[in-house]
Amino acid sequence: MMKTHSAAPTSGPPAAGRPGRRLEELTADEALGLLGTVELGRIVFTRQALPAVRPVNHLLDAGDIIVRVQDGSTLAALLATCEGAGVVVAYEADAIDPGDRLGWSVVATGYATAVTDPDEIERYAHHLRPWAEGTASGAVRIRPDLVTGFRLRERGP
Repeated sequence: MMKTHSAAPTSGPPAAGRPGRRLEELTADEALGLLGTVELGRIVFTRQALPAVRPVNHLLDAGDIIVRVQDGSTLAALLATCEGAGVVVAYEADAIDPGDRLGWSVVATGYATAVTDPDEIERYAHHLRPWAEGTASGAVRIRPDLVTGFRLRERGP
């Protein structure tokens, strides 16, 4: 028998929406521009035929999303499968203020490949420091094919 959990009581407006807010779709260029303003996101990939999500820091390089990979991590296993055309992944980042309920969210979907050029890996190592202990000797390049996003704004006058 499946156990159900009741949701904790919440304060704030009902799910129908907050008065004075509007959802604005972003162009791909606007979305990538916003992605470049934050350094933390989440990479979504397949692990044992199921979706897996990991928080990682990133940088943008000529429109590509670069993520360093810690040795021995689940993402390191992803690197091993990044041969040829790569593997399909999604990358999501956002900046939404929970109090104001304003901000944006971006999702980039594309192919991830291992960065193999030693000079590039060294350059990324100087700009992307791991947030957790351990060694990070690899990097993944995500070439976005589809970039979508939205912004939650206050409704204008």
